[in-house]
Amino acid sequence: MTRRIDISWKTIIFIAVFLLGLWILYQIIDLILLLFVAIIFMSAISPLVIKLVSLRIPKALGILLVYVVVLGILGGLLTVIFTPLINETTRLFLTLPPVVAELLKVGNIDQSVLQSQFSDFSKNLFSFTKTIFDNFITIIFLIVLTFYLLIERENLEKRASLLFAGKEERVRQLLVEIEEKLGAWMRGQLILSIIIGGLVYLGLSILQIPFALSLAILAGLLEVVPVIGPIISAVPAIILGLTISPLLAGGVTAMYFVIQQLENHLIVPQVMRKAVGLNPLVVILAIAVGGRLLGISGALLAVPVTVVIQVIFLDILKERKT
Repeated sequence: MTRRIDISWKTIIFIAVFLLGLWILYQIIDLILLLFVAIIFMSAISPLVIKLVSLRIPKALGILLVYVVVLGILGGLLTVIFTPLINETTRLFLTLPPVVAELLKVGNIDQSVLQSQFSDFSKNLFSFTKTIFDNFITIIFLIVLTFYLLIERENLEKRASLLFAGKEERVRQLLVEIEEKLGAWMRGQLILSIIIGGLVYLGLSILQIPFALSLAILAGLLEVVPVIGPIISAVPAIILGLTISPLLAGGVTAMYFVIQQLENHLIVPQVMRKAVGLNPLVVILAIAVGGRLLGISGALLAVPVTVVIQVIFLDILKERKT
């Protein structure tokens, strides 16, 4: 005996709308991540803006003042880093060709292979330049988006709470707590950058690597980029060590490896536990899962996303107990 299953038009329409919603969400996932990053920046900058507003400075002007100070500090740090590094890199590339040619002769390596690799590199140079330009546009968009989020912060909280009839005050307090946690995460990330930068400076100074301060600042700035950031920051230091001796380059490599292991298994979990109250094991798992799902951006945003989930989950548990 066969059974007949009837599917109503409402069910078909619901499934179609649901699938369409998933497709649209997938198409704009990068914009959603960008909006989340802007919310994190807003949460970190908001206390400074509130302080300036309390001093009777107009909000828009206060935000611009914070932007000028932050961008000025970043610009100064980048100048300190890249000016000596560019000079040293230029000197390095002037001395590299004869060294490479000698190594090719000693190792009996076919030079056509190396030439082929350089040819591929030149072909990818244009796409690399385009990527840098696209990222620059994204940063500008992020700055503007954060500005308007700061301007409309109070109105956005009120409108979001109005979506939950009868629970407006509870939702508003929940949003405030999420903002505080995200701001604490941002400040924790700054502490991490300072710690890693200090460790790199100490290690490079002991090894007597040139431009230890610049390389340490570079390591601190790239600390915000999980996995690949420490690797990128280590490359210039290893190259500088190689210009002195292969043994020194090995020592620099070992130093960066030890610092990265300390960072992954001790420094990051402990700092994030104090900043946002997350268990170190949860931090490690969150970064691993975020990296597996969305790569570098997922690993970078894994902790703040976990913070938001934790705040909402604890609030639900608190409501059920009362």
